[in-house]
This record gives sequence, C-alpha cells and structure tokens, in this order.
Amino acid sequence: MLKYLFSISILVTLLLPFNAFSLEVNDLYQARVSVDSQASHHRKNAIKNALRAVMVKVGGENTVLEDKILKTAIKNSNNYITKYRYTRKNDQLYLVASFNEDKINQLFQQANLAIWGSLRPQVLLWFIDERGLTRTIMSNSTSSNLPSLVNAFSAQRGLPMLLPLMDLTDATQVNISDLWGRFEQPIYQASERYFAEAIVVMRLSDSSLLTVDELAEPNVQQDNKEAMQDALQATKQETIDNCGLLCVDEAKKSHFALDWVLFSQNQRFTQVYEGTNKEALTKQALSDITELIYQNYALSTTGDNDYLIEVANVDSLKAYTELFEFLSNLSAVKSVTLINAKGATRQFKLKLLGSESALLASLKLNKQLKQYIDPLAVVDPLAIPVFHWEP
Repeated sequence: MLKYLFSISILVTLLLPFNAFSLEVNDLYQARVSVDSQASHHRKNAIKNALRAVMVKVGGENTVLEDKILKTAIKNSNNYITKYRYTRKNDQLYLVASFNEDKINQLFQQANLAIWGSLRPQVLLWFIDERGLTRTIMSNSTSSNLPSLVNAFSAQRGLPMLLPLMDLTDATQVNISDLWGRFEQPIYQASERYFAEAIVVMRLSDSSLLTVDELAEPNVQQDNKEAMQDALQATKQETIDNCGLLCVDEAKKSHFALDWVLFSQNQRFTQVYEGTNKEALTKQALSDITELIYQNYALSTTGDNDYLIEVANVDSLKAYTELFEFLSNLSAVKSVTLINAKGATRQFKLKLLGSESALLASLKLNKQLKQYIDPLAVVDPLAIPVFHWEP
C-alpha cells in the first residue's frame, strides 16, 4: 500500500542549457496485454483491457476511463479493433491489439476529453537506488528489475523515457552526490548529451530517506541527526513492545521511501511516497510524472479558437507546401488558412482544438518551426507571434 507524504509544485526560473528533443511515438493505438489462453472468453476480456490501455495512452490520464462514453465503448470493444495477434515472452502469453485511430479520437471528442498527440517529450530519468550505504545509478544494464519496469511503463503509456547509458562518458561527468543532492546545474550539464525535454531525478531508498534525510532540516548537525536516528529506532522498538508478537512480522518488512523531482517547461515539481513495495512505488511515481507532463502538452477537444501566426523563411513553393502540411498535421490544429503573403513571409490563421499555450508547448517539441522573440523589443501581448521555418 502506498503512503503519500506530501506533494508540492513550485514555479522556478530555470532555462535548459540545451535544445529540447521530442520523439514521434508510434503504436499509440496499439496495446499488449497478458492473457491466460487463446480461448474466446479470455480473448474478449483481453481486447477490453487493451482498449483501456490505448485510451489511457491517448488520453494521458487514468481518469479518462471514468467517462461514461468511454466506458460504453469498452463494453463494445469489438467495434473499434482492427486486428490482433498473440505473442509469448518469458512463458507469458500476450495479446497485441490495434484499434481504429479515427474512431478512438471521435470518442474523445464526443466525451470532450483531451487528446495527447504522437509528438511527445523525451524524458531523461536519473534513477538512484539506495540500499543501505550503497547507491546505484540505474541503467538498462543494471542488475535489477527496475529498468525493465521503467521501459515497460514507457511503452505502456506512450511517453519516451530514457535511462542514462552510464558509460565512460557518464562515469566521468556524473557525480552521484550531485544527483542525490538534486543540484540543478550539475544535473543539467550531465544531461546535456541526451537532449531531453524533461529531466527527472528519482531516489529510491531503504535507509536514509526513511529516516534522517526526510526528518532533518538540510543544515542539521551530525550529532542531531544521530539523536533523531536513535529516537526513531526507539519509537519502532516501543511499538513492537506495546503490541507484542503481532508487530514483529510488520517490523521485519522492508520499507522504502521514493521521491522525485521533475524539471520541465521552466517548472519544478516534486513528490514523495513511502511503502513496502518498491515496484508499486516506482509505478505510482512514473504515473504521476506522466500525468504532469501530459497536462503541459495535452490538447483539449473543445473550443474553436483562432490563432494568428507569421512565419519567415518561406522562400519557395516547396517550402510553403511543406509548412502548410506541417501546420495541418499538428494535433492541436483543426484547420489552416493562408491570409497574407509578402516576400518570404506568410501569415496563417490556425483554428485550434485547444488553447494557445497547448499549441506553443507542442511547437517547442519540434525543430522545424521555431518562435522568434526579439530580446530588445517591448512585449506586446496583442502582437502576432513570429516563427522561423527551418525545413
């Protein structure tokens, strides 16, 4: 069982010292779920579970499954499936199901639920596992089931999550004490080679985070820390003494604390958990991180907003055609209309599915259309934003 200790969100003025990178996520409308056999009743339930997984992947949040329209669709999941197949891994049978993209999107539109497009931010996860006095930075080669858990979650939710390579370059650039201390500048420097849009530092501990680190102030002296450690141990022993043998098994259970810090979009978020199952803690943390990122990039299906933009460097018919196609394919955009052309500059009216902020957040994830902001100009909130096209 998970125990939430606290949750805070803090706005800070952080600027990433490198260019953001995003990935086009494939198979958003496909899901793989475990199944007991190829029998029809098992297949029927598996297809429903696969549709639920796709809805969460497209919608970004587990709460979309509470919508009545989506609940009804899940009961009639065969109306949305296009194909399925079976696969086996580690003696476990899986059903891989694909669903009709247009039909799923129509469901979200009918339910007035947000849709998360296929262009999604790359997330770099610095994951430190503390066992007693030993701390390890997780990579895909680490002898632990946690990297596999992270990779499986990334595929399940459609959010590109990358663990560091921990190769010779990382070994010379990364200081584990900087990561554990969550010092921003060294973390940014160590992360630069991965071109991530968001950086997460996650700490899992069976020792210090359960005791001194979370109870003490940052400047507590060592003597005070040791006193607090002794007091905590005495409290545990007193609890066992008061309730007898019934508490012994509970006291022997491994307890873990997990916390994370997310740096993204000039914001900083942090949350802490405590429990007895480190896999469950990790999954809950990854889910919360995903939903925070989703809130920055998801697109509302409601509204009908007009948004004017001006694009420079459109110096040929080919460039114009590519730009128009690019704008039309943005998941935030319902329609595109050219309203003015002068020299190599084109002005467009975009009819948006959601808010301007969602569009701008989405545009930050691509390298072809970059907004130009004159640092010397007086900010005019009514001015038409200017972008530069880089085919």
